[in-house]
Amino acid sequence: MTDELTARTGIAETLPTVFGYIGIGLAFGMIARSNHLSVGLVFLLSAVVYAGSAQFIMVTLIALKSPILSIVLSVFLVNSRMILLSSAVAPYLKKESLFRNIIIGSFLTDESFALSMNKLNATDGALNFDWLNAVNMVAYCTWVISSVCGAVLGHYIVNPMAFGLGFAVVAMFIGLLYLQVISDTILGIRLQLLMIGVTLLLFFVGIIFIPSNILVLFVTLVSCGLGVWIKHEFF
Repeated sequence: MTDELTARTGIAETLPTVFGYIGIGLAFGMIARSNHLSVGLVFLLSAVVYAGSAQFIMVTLIALKSPILSIVLSVFLVNSRMILLSSAVAPYLKKESLFRNIIIGSFLTDESFALSMNKLNATDGALNFDWLNAVNMVAYCTWVISSVCGAVLGHYIVNPMAFGLGFAVVAMFIGLLYLQVISDTILGIRLQLLMIGVTLLLFFVGIIFIPSNILVLFVTLVSCGLGVWIKHEFF
């Protein structure tokens, strides 16, 4: 990553992550189509709801004819982590208008958040609307197009997950995590590796006792709290 914060740079630096969006977007479109959702409805879900993994839950609940309230609450719980991510990014956009902050928060994803955190290492803690909005728009357009393409392909592919498309997102996040660890000049490598281990432990223990739809939010809050305490006490 460079220290430039332009829209052109944002597009270029987002391109390596689009394969993750393509893989999971295709999988979503295929699965939605196999649950008898039309191509048009798949487009609306991705373009209007834009909830990533929560859309898979929506498709399942819609197929089961669940009440609207159940669908809304499920999507809210799964995506409630975005409140934390948006709050973490907001301090770096204080100079931007309220409207621009709303736009950034509305289109922020896990991947664009991770990219922005990596970008901070190259810009000495600076972000702006042009760069982050370009990152978000590339992600948004890729997701919508991939979902629609997946819905079209869903006519011909019965079991989309057999192609391993879901692993594209996992692989992408592993890559982003690696870049974050090697490029961070503020936190030591020992602290970062320790917190990765703590987060994994919390997740694997928590999955036994905590519903999966709120597990990510729970682990995020607890690991952030522990991270702050460990840093101040031992580092």
